[in-house]
Amino acid sequence: MSRAQRWRRLNHIRRVISRYRLREFLKPDQPSRDPRPRGERLRLALEELGPVFVKFGQALSTRPDIVPPDIASELARLQDRVRPFAGSTARAIIEEELGQPVEDLFAEFDEVPLASASVAQVHAARLKDGDDGSPGVNVVVKVLRPGIEQTMVDDIALLHTLARWAERFVPLARRVRAREVAREYEKVLLDELDLMREGANAALLRRNWLGSELIYHPQVFWQFTRTRVLVLERIYGLSIRELDKLRELGVDFEALSERGVEIFFKQTFVYNFFHADMHPGNIFVDPSDPKRPRYLAVDFGIVGQLTPQDQRYLAENFYAFFNRDYRRIAELHLESQWIPEGTRVEEFEGAIRTICEPIFQRPLREISFGFFLLRLFQIARRFNYQVQPQLVLLQKTLLQVEGLGRQLNPDLDLWKTAKPIMEDWMRRRLSPAAAFEQVRRNLPMLAEALPQLTKQLVSVARNEQPEKRWGAQLQALQQQQQRAHNRQLKMIGAGALGICASLIYLGGKGALLLGVPVLSWGLGGAALLLGARALFANSSE
Repeated sequence: MSRAQRWRRLNHIRRVISRYRLREFLKPDQPSRDPRPRGERLRLALEELGPVFVKFGQALSTRPDIVPPDIASELARLQDRVRPFAGSTARAIIEEELGQPVEDLFAEFDEVPLASASVAQVHAARLKDGDDGSPGVNVVVKVLRPGIEQTMVDDIALLHTLARWAERFVPLARRVRAREVAREYEKVLLDELDLMREGANAALLRRNWLGSELIYHPQVFWQFTRTRVLVLERIYGLSIRELDKLRELGVDFEALSERGVEIFFKQTFVYNFFHADMHPGNIFVDPSDPKRPRYLAVDFGIVGQLTPQDQRYLAENFYAFFNRDYRRIAELHLESQWIPEGTRVEEFEGAIRTICEPIFQRPLREISFGFFLLRLFQIARRFNYQVQPQLVLLQKTLLQVEGLGRQLNPDLDLWKTAKPIMEDWMRRRLSPAAAFEQVRRNLPMLAEALPQLTKQLVSVARNEQPEKRWGAQLQALQQQQQRAHNRQLKMIGAGALGICASLIYLGGKGALLLGVPVLSWGLGGAALLLGARALFANSSE
């Protein structure tokens, strides 16, 4: 983008700001005379500015920790209103990416798109028959918009410029860290421009859930997939929005709602890889077995993962929430070091109690996990701590799942479905087998360090007693050195015993106790005892 083009674009943005009377965001002390709510005016302005700004607004709508609720709820309604590009253009992009005419790639290709959005559009096609005579598979071909990469780069650069200006002149922009939000958004947006990445997301979700009766993910055809073209198996089902048709077919809405919750919590705690764009447009239902309906998923551009610490944070927060243990919730935030140093735990606990107690005045079936997380993140604005982006993404997805589930079944009790999944995850996480599995993963590193440990053990064992000196101070120093040698010897011995226990566990031979060889239990217990004695001796001095 040339300098002249940039100034023209900035001038267009200025006119849109003026038309929708958005200067109140720049000067909060000067309210607008426009009768429409500020959130609605901001949403309309972003839709007029185009797809990059629409997606930026959608990203902001998932940040309740920095965006006021009235604006966040309005931004969540943002829609991509983009006309489809010509089917002949899509054909040319496919041929450029795959290096062959479309006729040589597909038995059929429909130039009229099935769907169109700001980044890409989708066409129906059919693969050629197999060499063994098997019929060709019906597929969908997702194609990036022509020139979208440069458009994104240009408008992202403008967003960074606007964010810098805003932080310089607008107090609200400084509080919401506009430049940081723009950087986060840039990564999400650029990821959507790589359809190979989306294909990898789809492939992992399919592998995790292959054979499941709960949900089906389409197959990726890698031989036809490139950065700007993605070919997936075409799925056939009813949109989750077609409730009347699903009802006519006798689909069990109670089972459907509970299965949706089960899928979400298993994605989060079992597979740790969740579909993070679960709006109704991306969800279909296979009604062939109405009493056991199965979900069909599409659009895998946005996914999420949690660290083990995030998983623990989430599970323990939910448990503490339902036990009304607000002190524990506050302690979890301290342990995660998300609360600024110097914050009083009692003050944070009181703030959590203020938002949670009104929730418990409702029937259990009306209690929302997503609303709890939303309110928890809103406290962040008061206590000025940084909410992790992956948790905000999960909270947004959880709200979508809950909203959909309760639309299907108003009496849905999420805790009944979620509790056994989280309990099983915590049980497995704290089991002896999990501990040994962790050791197994680190075994190559431990095996590499074993020769050095052996050398240190021999060196310490052979270390001669220091020569005695006169004087009380020197004798005390000798005793301290001897104790240090003894501790080091015990710790090295504990490490060696732990490695031996792990090797026996990997062998898996002999009598088992709770899935672990008895000898591994013995050696592991000896390692713990020896290590504890060394640590206890250290702390008692």
